[in-house]
Amino acid sequence: MSVILTLNAGSSSLKFSAYHAETDALIASGKVDRIGPQARLWAQDAAGSELPAVDLPLSTNLAAIKAVVVALAPVIGSTPVVAVGHRIVHGGLEFDRPVILTDTILTRLAALEPFAPLHQPHNLAGVRAAMEAFPDAIQVGCFDTAFHRHHPFVNDTFALPRYYYDRGVRRYGFHGLSYDYVTSRLQTIAPSLAEGRVVVAHLGNGASMCAIQNGASVASTMGFSALDGLPMGTRCGQLDAGVVLYLLDQQGMTAAQISALLYTQSGLLGLSGLSNDMRVLSASDDPHAREAVDYFVFRVQRELGAMAAAMGGIDALVFCGGIGENAADIRARICERAAWMGIELDHGRNADHAQIISSDLSRTTVLVIPTNEELVIARAARQALGQKVD
Repeated sequence: MSVILTLNAGSSSLKFSAYHAETDALIASGKVDRIGPQARLWAQDAAGSELPAVDLPLSTNLAAIKAVVVALAPVIGSTPVVAVGHRIVHGGLEFDRPVILTDTILTRLAALEPFAPLHQPHNLAGVRAAMEAFPDAIQVGCFDTAFHRHHPFVNDTFALPRYYYDRGVRRYGFHGLSYDYVTSRLQTIAPSLAEGRVVVAHLGNGASMCAIQNGASVASTMGFSALDGLPMGTRCGQLDAGVVLYLLDQQGMTAAQISALLYTQSGLLGLSGLSNDMRVLSASDDPHAREAVDYFVFRVQRELGAMAAAMGGIDALVFCGGIGENAADIRARICERAAWMGIELDHGRNADHAQIISSDLSRTTVLVIPTNEELVIARAARQALGQKVD
């Protein structure tokens, strides 16, 4: 037996999972929070039992990965890690599928850091740390942008001088690993729907929607960056570029201050002044919390219409992500103004979090499919084991 490890390295966190290399079977999963002096590692086995705590310094990505190995020891023992799969946010124009990572490819990916400054550097730091921790394992990059790389031109461009499009200023779309998984699951559980026109709503602390026709992405609410489209936990969503110019020229803010505002101080947190957590906001009597939830629901309803228009109609709506999978009240509110699209919810099924939550009379099928980005990464890593590094 051998093991495939999946890693999702962020600025101060590291999500990980371990899979049997020969199958899709999960062995264990977990997360390192607040990498640094206050770091905490949490892990559980496939049955959901928490693994023993690990008391190790976790001040860097490399230290965190070494601690992950120690944490997994009770369930993998001395079984070798033969491949490590990585979530990498941006693949640019070049990378439209998983790839075995080499120093040369890492250099090309580092050139994309200005396109995703809050994600890409940390993703790549995780790769380099894994290369050091597992020198005999292949490293495989899986890209959030890859699923969207073949959009029609009208869904791929901005109305800027063509020079910028040629230089890579395009609508890349993100959350591609989630959409990849949901599409594959839909092909299994409802193949006729998978061949039709599907809108997938990935709703969580990061949120976006994707129009998928016959299994291929044709439009996404996210664009050049992961800021665009829907409001999120702390990100603003769609914003008139004139606001940024105003902040620069009239408020005297720096690029760094504007970046912090748009990425970490806006969205549900900024609107409510209370929290970025939908559960907290939904339970609150604060009028600002209600307004933040109202705005989130309205924007999802609006983008649902836009995604359906991009395909000339809709056959299925799929909810996934932390909010999409767990917040029955938010799903109901989103669907209540979509009757004109043939959506009719079965409120009992919705409350029970059934797989199909639309009524039997609904012309458009509404489903809840829990996403699994880690499994997409693990499968890509397993496939790459049969490839050679150039």
